[in-house]
Amino acid sequence: MKAMILAAGLGNRMRPLTLTIPKPLLVVGGKPLIVWHIEALKVAGIQDIVINTAWLGQKLHEALGNGSAFGVNIFWSDENEPLETAGGIQQALPLLGKEPFLLVNGDIWLRYDFSRLVSKDLGKHLAHLLLVDNPPQHPNGDFAFKRDGQSLILPQGAEKYTFAGVSVLSPKLFADLPAGKAPLAPLLRQAIAEQLVTGEYHTGAWVDVGTPERLQALDDELSRKQA
Repeated sequence: MKAMILAAGLGNRMRPLTLTIPKPLLVVGGKPLIVWHIEALKVAGIQDIVINTAWLGQKLHEALGNGSAFGVNIFWSDENEPLETAGGIQQALPLLGKEPFLLVNGDIWLRYDFSRLVSKDLGKHLAHLLLVDNPPQHPNGDFAFKRDGQSLILPQGAEKYTFAGVSVLSPKLFADLPAGKAPLAPLLRQAIAEQLVTGEYHTGAWVDVGTPERLQALDDELSRKQA
């Protein structure tokens, strides 16, 4: 299985930090956010990683190169302008191939064993989502599922969970998507309505590093644990 890390966002909520540094290169616990993902993907046995870029993309190239320093192969999908999540994935599909791939947001931090998803068989489904309890900054959640232990199953239930920014997606999800800018959420909602999505409930560490304050709080926490 290949993986894709989303790294093309403008990072507006993280300014002024992201005026000169792309958000995935912001450091927590002594290393950039995106390096935490690369290392975890390598441990899970994923060697080929696609990264999309737009804002300050050259700095990502300079920091990560071809991936050899991390023991992986990095392939770049550079966008002239941010294409949003689905548009960026669609542009990168020639690099990802025809099989399901693992998608990770570049601006989250989590502790999760990606090997659990490497052998994920989607079967007839188009997506498998990792979801978490709704954080204070996102109290209404994203997608409604019924919980069955650690699994989240359809038909939709009353309770909404927050998308953790980790998923396994089939390229078929993007089959009818026109080229250009496009968000991912509408595609997922349509697939959920058609009962073509499964979910998984994550109880481990997870942070949406969306503001300088949350970045600093996470860095402080990791620094304490490493002391």
